[in-house]
Amino acid sequence: MVELSKEFILKFLKFGAVGFSGVFVNFGVTWFFKEVCKLNKYLSNIIGFVAAATTNYLLNRWWTFQSTNPQVGMEYAKYFLISVVGLGIDTLTVYLLNGKLKWNFYLSKVFAVGAAMLWNFFGNLLFTFS
Repeated sequence: MVELSKEFILKFLKFGAVGFSGVFVNFGVTWFFKEVCKLNKYLSNIIGFVAAATTNYLLNRWWTFQSTNPQVGMEYAKYFLISVVGLGIDTLTVYLLNGKLKWNFYLSKVFAVGAAMLWNFFGNLLFTFS
């Protein structure tokens, strides 16, 4: 069970700050591949998400969770597994909002990132960095 303590709230805020930086990586990389390279918007979304997940792992390991786990490869694999599920949530949200409801692609991304963030925080808190 997760206790709503000062430490928990601080971790969530740090995770949010890291995630906010990841939004710039995600949007920037997605924009580059969609608009400059003219790749499919869903493929571009995946590439942006993976780039953001990788930078977010490094920042969360160092700052948010202050992990000293020497098994960095295993820890990253766990983080990435959580991120892959988050990617599914992210991509499904973009598909539903943009593809089905015809919302603006980038507005859809805002909602997709938010939904994936909640999954990623609790998944990593309870699984990757527990």
